[in-house]
Amino acid sequence: MVEKIKIEVRELSKSFSNNKVLSSLNLKIPEGKITAIIGRSGEGKSVLFKHIIGLMSPDSGDVYIDGLKMSGMNGKELNKVRAKFGVLFQGAALFDSMTVRENIAFPLVEHSEMSSSEIDLKVKNSLKLVELEGIEDRMPSQLSGGMKKRVGLARAIIREPEVILYDEPTTGLDPILADSIHKLIVSLQEKLNITSLVITHDVVNTLEFAHSIAMLHGGKILTHCTPNEIKLVEDPLVQQFLKGSSTGPLKVV
Repeated sequence: MVEKIKIEVRELSKSFSNNKVLSSLNLKIPEGKITAIIGRSGEGKSVLFKHIIGLMSPDSGDVYIDGLKMSGMNGKELNKVRAKFGVLFQGAALFDSMTVRENIAFPLVEHSEMSSSEIDLKVKNSLKLVELEGIEDRMPSQLSGGMKKRVGLARAIIREPEVILYDEPTTGLDPILADSIHKLIVSLQEKLNITSLVITHDVVNTLEFAHSIAMLHGGKILTHCTPNEIKLVEDPLVQQFLKGSSTGPLKVV
């Protein structure tokens, strides 16, 4: 069966002053799969994310969501596309002054006309999906790093998005907590058939859970293939990054 493409990036270029971050980049993200984007810090992974959800406009090229070109959309059309996305930010980005319930409910309070009881039920269901039940009244300061990530993820899924963008979901977590987050990404993808796009430096675990891996370098995608295939890619840049070695064409700066 032919895979349906949920997101397609075509010839995308973006520069800041004289710094060319993305250069005629092409990438296809299949629907209902987990795609990981790896690459060194500063290579433009976050810039690519911001183009995908319409927070940045490219110098040239286009992003297509479900076949619809984002460039040229008006504000109402962009908001409709953005509603398809949930985002788990690198630091979870919880509001310190709000309870867990209020944090998770925030997107529905702002963007829906649901009643308080309906929102409360959605909050409970979202917490159940991320395996954190009964903590609605806690404050973010009472949560561990791993719990904050899960609460952030519960907020990301409460509007039932079609796509979740994970920005370094395991940064700052120990290996055991990191593994639990990776298992949760897989669980949500399987239960909700969500398209998942993950920015990560955690190569070892990514090889275990992603359906495909794209490596970004020099503003372009060097390779995009399955975890088994990327292990066999002969490009020394790819192999050095996979091995995490300071020796090779990727220089330590």
